[in-house]
Amino acid sequence: MYEKLENLRKLPEEKKFEYIWRIGNDIDNGILPHWRNISETINKELGVPEEEYLSESAYRKMYQSAKKFYDEGVFNLETNSEELTQLKEAITENKKTLAKIRTENLEINKVYREMGRSELLADRVIEAAQLLAKEQPFISPSPLNIIQDNKKTACLCFGDTHYGVEFTVKGLYGEVINSYSPEIFEDRMWKLLEKIKEIIVKEQLTTLNVYSLGDELDGILRMGQLMKLRYGIVESTIKYSEFICLWLNELSKYVNIRYQMTTGNHTQLRMLNGKKGTFEDENMSIIIKWFIKERMKDNPNFELIDNETNMIFDEVSGYNLLGIHGEVKNMESALKDFTQIYNIKINYLIAGHMHHQKEQEVGKNTKVINIGSIIGLDNYSLSLGKSANASATVLIFEENQGKSIEYSINLN
Repeated sequence: MYEKLENLRKLPEEKKFEYIWRIGNDIDNGILPHWRNISETINKELGVPEEEYLSESAYRKMYQSAKKFYDEGVFNLETNSEELTQLKEAITENKKTLAKIRTENLEINKVYREMGRSELLADRVIEAAQLLAKEQPFISPSPLNIIQDNKKTACLCFGDTHYGVEFTVKGLYGEVINSYSPEIFEDRMWKLLEKIKEIIVKEQLTTLNVYSLGDELDGILRMGQLMKLRYGIVESTIKYSEFICLWLNELSKYVNIRYQMTTGNHTQLRMLNGKKGTFEDENMSIIIKWFIKERMKDNPNFELIDNETNMIFDEVSGYNLLGIHGEVKNMESALKDFTQIYNIKINYLIAGHMHHQKEQEVGKNTKVINIGSIIGLDNYSLSLGKSANASATVLIFEENQGKSIEYSINLN
C-alpha cells in the first residue's frame, strides 16, 4: 500500500495531463486502485480547490479519451512534437516505476521468507532443549526453603559473554593481556559461581536475582567477526544455552534464582544485510531465553521472569530497577527518558555493553550503573582506548538505604 501511495504523488516537473495520463496507466497496470478510490487524492495533488473537486468519472473520461487517440496511433503522426516526447517519457517512467515495485515486492517476499526461517530456528532450538532434557536430564535440586526478605535484595549482574569467539591480546613485551575462548568463558563462569557461593553464605541469602545483560553470543553483528568464531551461530546458541542452564542448575542448589535477561545488539539478526534495528525482535537472545525456559522448567528453585519489553524490570527492597543492554549515548539521559516513557520512577538503571564498570549518582537513591563484561579486554576495546578486567557484580539493596553493598568479582 505504501508504494501505491508513493505513485499517487505528482512529480514536480509533471504537468496536469501528464500526471492524469500516468495515473491512468498505473490503474490499467494494476499498480493503483480504481479511480473512485483515489479521485480525492488526485484533486489534492493537482491543487484543485475543495469546492471545485472533480469526480472520478471526470478524470477517468479524460484519460479514456486520450487513450483512444493513443491506441489509434494518432500521436505517431507527429513524431517530433513536444507532446509526444513528453508522453514517451511518461510511459518510460511508468515502466521504471512498475519494475521498481516488482523488485521491491521480491525483496519483501525475501524478508517474509527470512522471518519464517527465524521462527523455524526457534522451533529447532526448543526441540533441541527438549531432546537434551530427555537424553541428559539435570538432577533437579531439592526445593529450598524460601524466606522472602523484602528488606534486603541481592542481584547478580553479568553480561557480554560473547560466546564462541576466540582471540589473544598481547602487550608491548609480547605478554598475554587477555585470552578468550569457549573454555575460558566456562572457567570464568565456574570461578564466578564459587565467589557467589561465598557471598550467599556471608549475606545469608535465600534468593538471588540473576540479571543477564545481553550479548551472549558473538559474530552476528559484523561479517568480519565470523572468522573468529569456533562454531556457527546456531551451534553457538545451543552450546551457550546448554552451558548456562547447567550453570544455573548448579547455582540453584544453594539459592533460589529469579532469572531475567535483556536482548543485546550482537545477538540481533541482520537479515538481507539489514541495518541496525531493522529486525529488532529477531534476536538470538530471545531464542536463548526460550531454551532456558524449556530446559529449566522442572527446577523448583528456578523462576524465569519474561518482560515483554525484552528489558529487565524489578522491584528491589522498595526501589525500581531497570536493566538494559546499554547501547545508549548517555545513561543519565536514558534513565530520565525511561522514567518519562513508562511513567514510573526508575531508581537504578543497570547496563552492560561498555565492557567496564562505572557508577554515577543521579539523585537520592538514584544511580546509573555499568557492569563489566565476562569477555574482558578485546581488540575492539583497544581500538576505543578502553581496558578493564573481566568481571561480574553482585549488588545488595536494602530498604530505605538503596544500594548498600557492591561485590565486584574479578574473573581474570
